[in-house]
Amino acid sequence: MEIRQAKPNDAPALGAVHVASWRAAYRGLLPQAYLDGLDTAQRSSGWERILARTDWPIAGTWLAEDNGEAIGFVNICPARDEDASELVRGEVTAIYVLPQHWGRGTGSGLMAAGLGSLKDAGCTQATLWVLDTNERARRFYDASSWRADGALKRDDSHGILLSEIRYVHDLN
Repeated sequence: MEIRQAKPNDAPALGAVHVASWRAAYRGLLPQAYLDGLDTAQRSSGWERILARTDWPIAGTWLAEDNGEAIGFVNICPARDEDASELVRGEVTAIYVLPQHWGRGTGSGLMAAGLGSLKDAGCTQATLWVLDTNERARRFYDASSWRADGALKRDDSHGILLSEIRYVHDLN
């Protein structure tokens, strides 16, 4: 496995990983019709816009590959929460790995790359939001020294009301 900074031409691979991992990770947690309707081309277009705004080390996307094939990614940026000004915070906005690579260290490697970038940018803490019912992801974060800080939000940006919990990670 290799982890490298994603480039604009990686957008189609990111879109494909994003859709495939959502369909597996959120099965039973989100409506199946929503998951079935995810569009790889639409996600790829979104990744084109995100990759155009890369500003290392505080904002960017790390891509994991196995034999040249995209298998996962992590995206980071300055924290977007209203209370982010209290501390120097970065945010992990997305971390997804193809299900056939779960439990093989890909997620841990991606997380280390993302957190390393945020620390290099001067952040002392990182945050992320996770679906409150996503037990698999929450176990991964709990085992990786993340902790829920009690902040909750409801997000309907995908047309579905989601309840999310914020996790924090100290970078010192």
